[in-house]
Amino acid sequence: MMTDSIHPLSRIRAVLFDMDGVIYVGNRPLPGVQELLDYLDATGRRWMLVTNNAALTSQQFSDKVAAMGLRVPPERILGSAEATASWLRHQVEKGWPEGKVIVNGQDGLRAALTAAGFELTSDPFEAAYAVSGANFKLTYDDLANVTLAIRNGARFIGTNSDRTYPTERGQVPGAGAILALFTAATDREPIVIGKPNAPMFEEAMRRLGVAPEETMMVGDRYETDIVGALKLGMLTVGVLTGVDTRATFEAQSAPPHLIVEGLPELLAHFQRADATQGVRAERSSP
Repeated sequence: MMTDSIHPLSRIRAVLFDMDGVIYVGNRPLPGVQELLDYLDATGRRWMLVTNNAALTSQQFSDKVAAMGLRVPPERILGSAEATASWLRHQVEKGWPEGKVIVNGQDGLRAALTAAGFELTSDPFEAAYAVSGANFKLTYDDLANVTLAIRNGARFIGTNSDRTYPTERGQVPGAGAILALFTAATDREPIVIGKPNAPMFEEAMRRLGVAPEETMMVGDRYETDIVGALKLGMLTVGVLTGVDTRATFEAQSAPPHLIVEGLPELLAHFQRADATQGVRAERSSP
């Protein structure tokens, strides 16, 4: 259990939230989400929702949570598609060559790369970059073309390494399973952007203008949400509204700093810490 003397919540300037299992389950919002987001706004803290899902754009995610009654503007949402496109653009700005991108993925990933200024191609022999995410309309030609591009020298980049994707029918192959296929076919390992890898967290913190030591990560999966944040020196919170149980979190060699039943309990921790430090909420809603 975290103590305020060691990890004072009143010093946290920004909070990153995983989405599925933390903000909502399916199409149902979880208790206390809007209340906590409003409190963070009211106490001058920044926040962002971060997800490995690369299928949707930030606007589409915003529309999805709006249908649940949650007020989350698109600029407060970072999916792995947009994180990947933004990361790649920064690499080009720092010296990587401009070039066309061959994509294995869905419309959200294609839209993010296009918005970041990249020209997409289906020709494996003119691609400078090969970017792969989840693709629910995958064909053998898709696999062959991306494989050929990588073998021809295209830099190999993955949106996330999630091996499975949850559906109504159960767990189906995710982006990580497809990356494994490309690795087997090319003997090349991808640069992976999504959690638990550093680029996803770093992009979110860059947008919020904060450092790891003043940032909290809230997630329901230890191996993605918590591991990566701990490596960067962030404060971590495991919530029990999604995949992992308290026993799972506590069994880790480096467990989350705090484990809570849900976001209402996390809000209560913030309120107690702020009251101790004399922090006052200036407003009750954004």
